[in-house]
Amino acid sequence: MNVLRTVITESDDLALYVHWPFCVSKCPYCDFNSHVRAAVDQVAWRDALIADLRHEAALLPGRRIGSVFFGGGTPSLMPPATVAAILDAASAAWGFAPGVEITLEANPSSVEAARFADLAAAGVNRVSLGLQSLDDRALHFLGRAHDVAEGVAALGVAQSVFARVSIDLIYARPDQPLVAWQAELAGALAFGTEHISLYQLTIEPGTRFATEALAGRLVLPDQDAAADIFETTRAMTAAAGLPAYETSNHARPGAESRHNLTYWRYRDYAGIGPGAHGRRGGLATVRHRKPENWLAAVARNGHGTQSEEPLAPHDRATEALLMGLRLAEGIDLARIAMLAGGVAPVDAKAIARLSDLGLMAQTGDRLRVTEAGALLLDAILPEVVQDAPVTA
Repeated sequence: MNVLRTVITESDDLALYVHWPFCVSKCPYCDFNSHVRAAVDQVAWRDALIADLRHEAALLPGRRIGSVFFGGGTPSLMPPATVAAILDAASAAWGFAPGVEITLEANPSSVEAARFADLAAAGVNRVSLGLQSLDDRALHFLGRAHDVAEGVAALGVAQSVFARVSIDLIYARPDQPLVAWQAELAGALAFGTEHISLYQLTIEPGTRFATEALAGRLVLPDQDAAADIFETTRAMTAAAGLPAYETSNHARPGAESRHNLTYWRYRDYAGIGPGAHGRRGGLATVRHRKPENWLAAVARNGHGTQSEEPLAPHDRATEALLMGLRLAEGIDLARIAMLAGGVAPVDAKAIARLSDLGLMAQTGDRLRVTEAGALLLDAILPEVVQDAPVTA
């Protein structure tokens, strides 16, 4: 029960997600809500984001902000003055918790690195830098605009300016030998950042890579090769003092992304900007996805909300399970049962069977996927999480 009380107490702080949808170019693997536009009316976008924020604040009174995350798109293209204005509005509307974490995603180009000092002055204290690879040929394949030298230089600037720095890399690329990835990851770990996000390349529908894969021009490593890379990645990051605390995220103890933990621990968060999602007291909120539609909605209604749907207790519990079992710490079944309004929607027999196989572990109400089970997470989840009962 101590774990449950801790989770409830920590959930009082709200997370704020701000979506900036614009990019210089569209990466061939990306299915995020990102768009290329010849020009952006910066004043109109600043004012619309603040209006969207104030609408959410009016519906979530009496809370304080524990974390802010500027995502995209490429939010490092935002004018620092816009970032400062949004943070000022958030502080005025809610107030910030002591030690508030304010993260901004950034591309490692020299142009954007030149803005880092001004972004820090605006209030950003953590940057997530999209290096994606330390191989120039891979960067070209991934459609990135920077090369390795430019990325490393931008990382140096970030480490000199921001209190906290995370880097992103993509692995399991076509024709990537395990030994090459080991060398690349070792180089990344040598930079000494407190946090590193490592994503296996996947083919997402609607992307250029999906078209290439369908035509047979792009082939990813087979399942066994990808598994070898995954297991090696976990071993190397753990040995370097950055163990996996979530499926794709690794950090020094205490340096985990507080904002993303809000999602994985299934707490309330406000989402503003095009396509942003939120969870507000049992409601699922969604903003208009297309930038122009969102902007028009804000002008018309004072906010960019497209829908607000109440989540059934079973759906809330299921979401919490699917998110929480990605974490090394796992989930608290008592809290899941509370969300479900009675009994946690899990298959006890499946949990027992998977525990006997060493793929899951349960101590009291705490349930987690083991290190051995992490590789099989996608297969484990549908076995453990029960569907909603069918009612007549």
